[in-house]
Order: sequence, then C-alpha cells, then structure tokens
Amino acid sequence: MGEREKYEELLTRGELTVVGRIREASNAVLLCTVTYGGVSADCVYKPVKGERPLWDFPDGNLAQREVASYLVSEATGWGLVPATVLRDGPYGEGMVQRWIETPGGEGPGAELLALVEGEEAGNGWKPVAFADVGEGRTALLVHADDPRLRRLAVLDAVINNGDRKGGHLLPGPDGRLYGIDHGVTFHAEDKLRTLLWGWAGEPLTDEARGVLASLAADLADGAPLATRLAELVTAVELAAVRDRVAQLLRTGRHPEPSGQWPSIPWPPV
Repeated sequence: MGEREKYEELLTRGELTVVGRIREASNAVLLCTVTYGGVSADCVYKPVKGERPLWDFPDGNLAQREVASYLVSEATGWGLVPATVLRDGPYGEGMVQRWIETPGGEGPGAELLALVEGEEAGNGWKPVAFADVGEGRTALLVHADDPRLRRLAVLDAVINNGDRKGGHLLPGPDGRLYGIDHGVTFHAEDKLRTLLWGWAGEPLTDEARGVLASLAADLADGAPLATRLAELVTAVELAAVRDRVAQLLRTGRHPEPSGQWPSIPWPPV
C-alpha cells in the first residue's frame, strides 16, 4: 500500500477528534486528529452543515468538489492536492483532508509570491498584475517561475478553480507543493480566478500535454475517474471538465483571462 492509499484509509476509517476551529475560514473548518490502527495524524474536517450557500453553486456541495479536485489531481500523477475523502464525522458528512505542515512555520505561499517595484518581474518570476499598495503607489504582483506552480495552474484550468489565492499554496516539508481549498470548482461556466496567470497564453509544456491526453481518456464515459466524478458533480459540470481538457489540448496553451469575470480572487492572499 502506497502513501496515498495509507492516508486515504486513515482519513476514511480513523476516529476523528476535533481539536479546534480555524477562525479565518469563511465556512466551518475544524482542525482534527484522526487515529486508526495505532497511527494518528492531523487533518482538516469541513462539515457540509457548516457551508455557507453560494448563489453560483446551487447544485451539490463544496465538500464534494474538494474530493473531486483531489481525484483529478491524483489522475494527473502530480499529487498537488493533499489526500481528501468524503465521510461522516462528529457534525455529519464532510470533507476530511490531510493537514500539511509547512516547514519552519512559514506562511502559506511563502517565497512563491511577491510584490516588486517597477514594471519588470525579474529573473525567476512571472508577472501577474499591478496592485494598489496604498498612498497612490502600485507594485507588480509576481509569482515564482516554478514548475510546481505551473502544474497547479494547469490543474486549476481543468477544474475551473474560482479561488486560487496565495494562502492556498502550501510548500510541504517533503519539498512538494500542495494546493488546498477547492470548494469553488467545477462550475460549467468559466470561473477561473487565480494568482497564477504568469504563463497565460504561453505554450503548455510537453509534460502537461501528455498528462492532459491521459486525463482525457480517464474522463471518458465508463472510465473509473468519470464514474466517480459523476457522483460528486453534476452531469453538466462533468461535461464541462471534458470540454476544458479538450480545449487545452486543442490550443496547446495556458488559458488567458476571459474578461467576463474578475480574473484575480479577492482577497488575493
């Protein structure tokens, strides 16, 4: 049994004990420990009952979209989303996700995002947009030209992530990068809002094109991934995922802001 399967089993079968609540979150987010077979780990539990209704996501719940995002991430082979399951908990059904401890207590997105003076991003950085920093001054918002971020930008385009903030980027102690908070995903309309626009319009990497081609097959009717996603999102939303993958393969480029929807989430961090 691999690491992924071990975490999924622990999160699914383990006993959940609520430790506290993460107050900064807009919905109910509970920090828990989960114990099974003598093994314990920290995790996050988001009960469906604690979700605030969203006018533009009337079908399904956010917890199911979090699990769907994890499944797509695993299908890419990039492992960008911490192990996530849907299960019953102390406050009813909800999403349970492995807790990622950032090294040295660094904040989310540390060393991945920055504000710089002038109009040039500088070596190793990609420009996103100019930001108002007060007193009539602006600064250029940039993100690292990091292959891990680039993979995450592709995943966000596939799942139509409407809320990729800086605080959702977690560098793990193993050197991997994780993305969290994927409740606002899989809408049938274009809702992509992200801080990772630095590659907008640029050709996809050969690796990304290969992953997308494999993902297209995994999304075909009857494939295990497609069958599981059909239990978590609507039929229209599943069809839209297929269309987005096909569009990415057809253009061979990272998407650009549509201009019909705010392209950067608020607040950005």
